[in-house]
Amino acid sequence: MAPTDQTPASEQGRTRVLLIVLGVVALGGLIYAMWPAAEPKTAPSNQARDARKPQATAGEGSLEVRLDELKQPPPGSAEATRNPFRFYVKPLPSPPPRSATPQPLPGQPGYVAPAPPPPSGPPPIPIKFIGVLEQGRNRVAIFSDGKGQPVYAHEGETVLGQYRLLRIGVESVTMSYLDGKGVQQIPMRGGL
Repeated sequence: MAPTDQTPASEQGRTRVLLIVLGVVALGGLIYAMWPAAEPKTAPSNQARDARKPQATAGEGSLEVRLDELKQPPPGSAEATRNPFRFYVKPLPSPPPRSATPQPLPGQPGYVAPAPPPPSGPPPIPIKFIGVLEQGRNRVAIFSDGKGQPVYAHEGETVLGQYRLLRIGVESVTMSYLDGKGVQQIPMRGGL
């Protein structure tokens, strides 16, 4: 056996493995450094948005600043009486002076009597007209008081013992109290 190399075979194998590992690591480092994703992230460019803005030329769109208008005197001393730490209600302004001529009393010439209050009629009828049921020439109005079952009535009949159905229209009915007072139009509202 002719020894060409003085190192044992196991040491040569280890050296080769070490060189291969170092080569792979170096190659990986080189690829990582050159890879585009390895570059640091930068803010996105606003070139598309900036391209939409018209470019202003000198003098166009520039602001004119008038510093002399900013030099105004401070507000008057009217606000000096205000104290934000105390509750204060400003007094009401004095009433306007009375006219020199007194108003005439009842029975005197020139007296104008106040208008009488409008007559108070009966309160509104508190039921809903929810529809019409037609069977040939026979028409029936359907009502609800919101408390129970719907109530059906023909023209001239009593509804809920308190109201009289005078006329059934296309989209409304005419009703009154039993004594004939308080005639009211009730529009169709549909639904209970």
